[in-house]
Amino acid sequence: MDGVRALSDGSEVLAVRVRAVPDKGKANKALETLLAGTFGLPKSAVGLRSGHTARIKTVRLQGDPEALTVAFRALPRPERPNDRPAR
Repeated sequence: MDGVRALSDGSEVLAVRVRAVPDKGKANKALETLLAGTFGLPKSAVGLRSGHTARIKTVRLQGDPEALTVAFRALPRPERPNDRPAR
């Protein structure tokens, strides 16, 4: 899990890498399993909505919205140059 990243249009995405090969849905299943573990959800509560063969995907996380929001906000974000403390 690489954390939250901003795309050029300003939207935020969760950057994730899996070791499974993109063959017959294996990488997508690995992604679903990883996200389920990260967000403390059963595997059945995570599903791919779109992007089955694309690098950018849309997933569905089914659970308590407040708990999911807290978990998402706790994910690492890259440091932006303006966020660094002055020396």
